[in-house]
Amino acid sequence: MTHTRNTPARRRFLRQSSAVALAAGLSALAVPRLALASVPGARALSFSHTHTGEQISLVYAMGDHVLPDAQQALNRFLRDHYSGDVGNIDPKLLGLLADLRGVLGADQAFEVISGYRSPVTNERLRKTRGGGVARRSLHMDGMAIDIRLPGVPLADLRDAAVSLGGGGVGIYTRDNFVHMDTGRVRHWG
Repeated sequence: MTHTRNTPARRRFLRQSSAVALAAGLSALAVPRLALASVPGARALSFSHTHTGEQISLVYAMGDHVLPDAQQALNRFLRDHYSGDVGNIDPKLLGLLADLRGVLGADQAFEVISGYRSPVTNERLRKTRGGGVARRSLHMDGMAIDIRLPGVPLADLRDAAVSLGGGGVGIYTRDNFVHMDTGRVRHWG
């Protein structure tokens, strides 16, 4: 007969495992993704795309576990809006965005200006935008996003993003957006 200790770490592991299993099961049953929002550990995001007019709200992760269907949906939503090419969005970027909403106490949708960008689109923009588009942009790796948040001044959005220390943060006041990425920690603007 084996005796298993019921330690706090074990209880936490079992709770998180149960939540992930529940989320996977509910997802498989086609329960609306937002129904998962009430499950402990659920992490949700909402976006409105300024170029396509599309909107999305979903639970993208249970704790640190990104839900595969949600990842696919976000990859498609944050696609290169010029070419339609779909990239792979870095799960760390999604985590930073969820953390940013938490820091700001916000529940409204992020307005997306640019998510994934194909190398062809990036090069075209680099040549036609008169600067501001990096040759080796992290947008091409799904590691960057340009956003704003209705009702939140850009400077406050930038400051909150910088406080997370998760990567690069830049403010573009003329174009009315904040850039966030999961590259090295730095900030500008």
